[in-house]
Amino acid sequence: MAEGDLSTAAVHRLIEKAGASRVGDGAVEALREVLEDMAVQISKDAIELASHAGRRTVRAEDIKLAAKRFPKT
Repeated sequence: MAEGDLSTAAVHRLIEKAGASRVGDGAVEALREVLEDMAVQISKDAIELASHAGRRTVRAEDIKLAAKRFPKT
């Protein structure tokens, strides 16, 4: 398995929390990669928002606003 910032155990728990009774290692790795990519993109967008507001500190509202780019299903 590839090394990432999110633990595979945490991602496994998220999939189970969504209702899966069994979870394959490939599914865990795939979701981990997707979540990390999304987190990096949201963070980059939040940094831009903070910068535009004249701040160097990224705040919760920056993250929440940047995350709206990813629609909820």
